[in-house]
Amino acid sequence: MNKNKKRFEHVSKDYKGIREYPVKQDSELLEFLLATLKDQSRNSVKSLLSNHRVSVDGAPISQFNFKLFKGDTVIISKTPIHKKTRSNLPIIYENDEIIVINKPSGLLSIASDKEKGSTAYRMLTDYVQQKDKHNRIFVVHRLDEDTSGVLMVAKNPKIQKLLQDNWNDLVSSRGYYAIVDGIVEQKEGTIKSYLKMNAQNMMYSSKKAGDGKLSVTHYKLIDKTDNYSLLDVHIDSGRKNQIRVHMGDIGHHVIGDDKYGNPSNPIKRLGLHAYELVIKHPVTGKAMKFSAPIPKEFNILFPNFKNK
Repeated sequence: MNKNKKRFEHVSKDYKGIREYPVKQDSELLEFLLATLKDQSRNSVKSLLSNHRVSVDGAPISQFNFKLFKGDTVIISKTPIHKKTRSNLPIIYENDEIIVINKPSGLLSIASDKEKGSTAYRMLTDYVQQKDKHNRIFVVHRLDEDTSGVLMVAKNPKIQKLLQDNWNDLVSSRGYYAIVDGIVEQKEGTIKSYLKMNAQNMMYSSKKAGDGKLSVTHYKLIDKTDNYSLLDVHIDSGRKNQIRVHMGDIGHHVIGDDKYGNPSNPIKRLGLHAYELVIKHPVTGKAMKFSAPIPKEFNILFPNFKNK
């Protein structure tokens, strides 16, 4: 077997006519497709690109020499995927290395099994490619679909790797506002447990050492009504659904969180917002602070509360 083709071998995934192919080694897009779709002719593969049926992590790509990196996912759709003009991106900060946005609630960070198109990754890829079709962005961290707030992406793989490899050492503050059911009697506290995903992709909390990854959440009561508490939450670890699970551990589920509890939903969204990210630049060492204002929906319950 040709060694150049062998390095692209993998098992693809199919979801209702959408095929996914994980990228195992850096290459150009056409080269990857030709080596992967060995049963199709060169012209047939090129037509997939020219007919806008190929995307990378949910962002449509048509140029043959688009650079792929290990960890990307190439997606082939049975119908065309059209680019969208982005004129109202909630950008907090942008330079030559990173973009920071205030991600809306209800928007996935990256493509999932159920959603390939409407993601922050797609939105930001479309945005940077308006300047140059070869531009792309790289995921640094994620927020849950229904959590709003500060989300950072990188503009090149070098800065992505530096940020990801040293994330816990570089980040000095990850602040969230959480609205939870009921009145939290202890005005501040720390929750520690071991979090692990089960077969249903749900996180569960355990006090048994080693039964999952140690997760630490700090909270402080900053406002309350007769039925709800507004908490300022900081996390030492960034596990999937960590705050949602830990709030359930103390008997006060985040409002709108029907995944881990059955709390009320008075603002018609999850009551969780990433309002602050403080991180040290991995090269210069300079501290960078990014903030996203409290969502207007939160002020329905707490009209007098403003950001720090």
